[in-house]
Amino acid sequence: MTSKTFKIACASLVAAAAIGAGVYAVRPDGAVDKTPAAAQSKTITPTVPVTAAKVLQHDVPIVLEGLGTVTPINTATIRTQVQGTLDSVDFVEGKQVKRGDVLAKIDPRVYEAQVDQAEAALARDEASLKNARTNLARTQPLANRGFATQQLLDTQDSQVTQGEGTVALDKAALEAAQTQLSFATITAPFDGVTGIRRIDPGNIVHPTDTNGLVVLTQLQPIAVIFTLPSGEIPGVRQALASGDASVDVYDAQNKRKLDHGSLMLINNQVDSTSGTVQLKASFPNAGNTLWPGTFVNVHLTIAVRHDALTVPLTAVRQGPDGGFAYVVGANNIVSIRNVTTGQSRDGQVLIEQGLAANETVVTAGQYRLNPGTAVEIVPDDKKDQVQDATTASAGMLP
Repeated sequence: MTSKTFKIACASLVAAAAIGAGVYAVRPDGAVDKTPAAAQSKTITPTVPVTAAKVLQHDVPIVLEGLGTVTPINTATIRTQVQGTLDSVDFVEGKQVKRGDVLAKIDPRVYEAQVDQAEAALARDEASLKNARTNLARTQPLANRGFATQQLLDTQDSQVTQGEGTVALDKAALEAAQTQLSFATITAPFDGVTGIRRIDPGNIVHPTDTNGLVVLTQLQPIAVIFTLPSGEIPGVRQALASGDASVDVYDAQNKRKLDHGSLMLINNQVDSTSGTVQLKASFPNAGNTLWPGTFVNVHLTIAVRHDALTVPLTAVRQGPDGGFAYVVGANNIVSIRNVTTGQSRDGQVLIEQGLAANETVVTAGQYRLNPGTAVEIVPDDKKDQVQDATTASAGMLP
């Protein structure tokens, strides 16, 4: 029993000595390779699969983005200017109307009577004026020959002047009565689309009614009011002065383009609480894709940078010293390059400094890279072979 225990202990010591001294391998020629296995594995440097893209050189529009609200250029609550019974409503809710189209009619009989009264008064006073002028014409030659007194001549002259004043007053009264009568027919003040009718025929309407008859809104053209940081004012003013400013408007998800228009103005004050300034742009809205009150995304182009450099947004990483990118050099060996970036949009970022045209930068797989690492650029159809930081964070990297 003791002999068996002694043999087991000796075997354990031999195994421990072999592990401490390293693993020996026998080569085909019979010689013993004394290089440890760990050292042998380090001599093989596998390439890291990555995706890459070229640095593109092309004209890049400089675009400012802001959130805006669609606002009609003209909108009006249609109210009556005279009191009376609403005889008829002559518009269809939600339909287009033209300037001057009849929207509603109020019972005109009271106002027609006022016009008749004014016309009658005018006719009466015109007849009196005619008689006064005739008397003056008769008295004038008599006074010249001494058969009429100067007092009589002056009296008749003043009667003519008084009659002329009365006629002028009657004409003004007639014009006022005709105006009141015209208010009995309510017309559209501009081209637009009617909203929901707010009162029915048969009701008595007043100029002081809060709701009015209907709201009329102009849709073509239409405006968008949006905000930008106040620091962008100089660039926007320069673009507005040179005529280079153009505006595109997108839906709330910032995916579908709705219309193209022009910048109208920059508001004359900055909101001190938010540090932003309001701008107003106009759009034709030919397809009625812009509807008042909706939120939209505005892309304001203020310049075009010629021969600018861009790379995919995923190519630029952030480090302690700012942005950097992995550049693929000779023999597919990568190096780190510090870069200065500009605007980023549509998945591309503008490179101000650090890269040159047609250089190759890594766009995915940077997680496993260090300067001097050899990489294998895989095509897009095999990009699932590339491991990135997202995969690592999920515990899927070795």
